[in-house]
Amino acid sequence: METIASDLQDLSAFAVLLECGSFTRAAEKLGCSKGQLSKRISALEQALGATLVHRTTRRLSLTAAGAALLPE
Repeated sequence: METIASDLQDLSAFAVLLECGSFTRAAEKLGCSKGQLSKRISALEQALGATLVHRTTRRLSLTAAGAALLPE
């Protein structure tokens, strides 16, 4: 049960990341550090077995797997 709750929280964090467009703004909105948010996204990626976002120091972009998680 705890794993499901954790996965849902990770999905929620992913949605906020996409909404905000940056780890900094998303972390501020979620009330956590960028490192904690990054670990959440990494955990979600590991659970799904796919990279969801390409990260650079300047920007992030969705991968095909990340786009597949978006609602139609």
